[in-house]
Amino acid sequence: MTTSQLETDPAPGKAPRAEKRNIALVLIAACQLMVVLDVTIVNVALPHIQTALGFSTADLTWTVNAYTLTFGGLLLLGGRVGDILGRRRVFIAGILLFSLASLLGGFAQEPWQLLLARALQGVGGAIASPTSLALVTTTFPEGPERNRAFGVFAAVSAGGGAVGLLAGGMLTEWLNWRWVLFVNVPIGVLLVLLVPLYISESQRHSGRFDLGGALSSTLGMVSLVYGFIRAAEEGWRDTLALGSFALAAVLLVVFVAIERRAKEPITPLRMFADRNRSGTYLIMTCLAAAMFGMFFYMMLFVQNVLDYSPIKAGLAFLPVTVVITIGAGLSQRFLPVLGPKPFMVTGASITALGMAWMTQLDPSSTYLSGVLGPQLLFGFGMGLNFVTLTLTAVSGVAQHEAGAASGLLNATQQAGGSLGLAILTTVFGTASREEAEKQIPDFMQNASPQEKAVFEKTHELPGIWGQKVLSEGAGTGFIAATGLVLVALLVAIFMIRVRKSDLEALSGSGAPPAA
Repeated sequence: MTTSQLETDPAPGKAPRAEKRNIALVLIAACQLMVVLDVTIVNVALPHIQTALGFSTADLTWTVNAYTLTFGGLLLLGGRVGDILGRRRVFIAGILLFSLASLLGGFAQEPWQLLLARALQGVGGAIASPTSLALVTTTFPEGPERNRAFGVFAAVSAGGGAVGLLAGGMLTEWLNWRWVLFVNVPIGVLLVLLVPLYISESQRHSGRFDLGGALSSTLGMVSLVYGFIRAAEEGWRDTLALGSFALAAVLLVVFVAIERRAKEPITPLRMFADRNRSGTYLIMTCLAAAMFGMFFYMMLFVQNVLDYSPIKAGLAFLPVTVVITIGAGLSQRFLPVLGPKPFMVTGASITALGMAWMTQLDPSSTYLSGVLGPQLLFGFGMGLNFVTLTLTAVSGVAQHEAGAASGLLNATQQAGGSLGLAILTTVFGTASREEAEKQIPDFMQNASPQEKAVFEKTHELPGIWGQKVLSEGAGTGFIAATGLVLVALLVAIFMIRVRKSDLEALSGSGAPPAA
């Protein structure tokens, strides 16, 4: 940075000049978009990643879980680091780590290399995402300008999934799957160069890092998810799977003990004392669990069974993002009139109907009957809940704790998604193994030598036999997902007591949106 730039750069904590703020908003939104779309952009490329690196279907789930577990587990710590060390420098550090991890993942030659890169991406995202949201408050003065900036941030967060579907399809089909990771690198480098010019450093606050809480919770969830995925491949009597469950239980108990004693806990346990808030977190966990599993297995179905190209697969999932947006808009408009509970109950009911429809999936299912119809129901129900859950999570919370409350909602969404995908994978593994045993005699009698060679190498049935196995496993897995949504519905009916008057205090408060 030049001397002239140093002279004009505002003091820490002071908002930059008006002409710089619009560019600052673009940079903050670009970072958030890069972090948010990284789940869907990789989802489109999953079948190609599986073929290129030799993943089994169960192990392939780690390409999603490695990112979401580290992202969700370290999200609250990332926000705290920004407050203590300075948000701009931490923001830049998160972007650098995310970009470097993307570069390493793009060059991966072995499954473990890609998974390590995805985990590092999650760490970078956990540092950059909450810090980018906090930078909105230090960059824009309170009032209409800050509210507009929050609106842009929320819109980018909501639209990131759709952008990822399209970008993932185009990059995978026109180049190859590695570019869904490489694309982050030039964006990250550009952000690192421009952020010091247009975003001022925030004031640093004293505080402590709750590393023990962050690590014990993240490692506990990793161990729990690994146990489910291991059981999907080896069965419930597998020693390593049982050991993982035991280790997870110990680590999560340690996490609670650390948080109870910590002076500045990463997860304030008092947030769970309110029945409405704890119910909201539980609903989000269950809905996210169903959503992550649905996207993962449906993406495999449309490409491996319906034989869609990556671009066509990305376009096939766009309607669900549209109806999510419509549902979110309706709930936001009518929440002040009806209150949150009707939207939670109605949304969970519609989502459950969509999931139940997906359980009928089989190789003869078409896009209209087996994919589009249930997705529209599922997405609309989810849309009714997203804004509702976000506002309910911060209802009754002191203004200075609103960020922690909404951040915890984001963390439960990521953790719930990872856990749900692992549970669905366990059910998928059991059902697909049983179906494969039924198909093997016919396969051995009618398969070509090339197909038999593929089976010997991957231990997964190719061709129509593999399509039957995938369809049976996914359809059975969606039964478990339907059960998770029904749990969310029961919680909404019997546990939530928040009224519309409880949300009136949030009107115009500038409570940060959920990412």
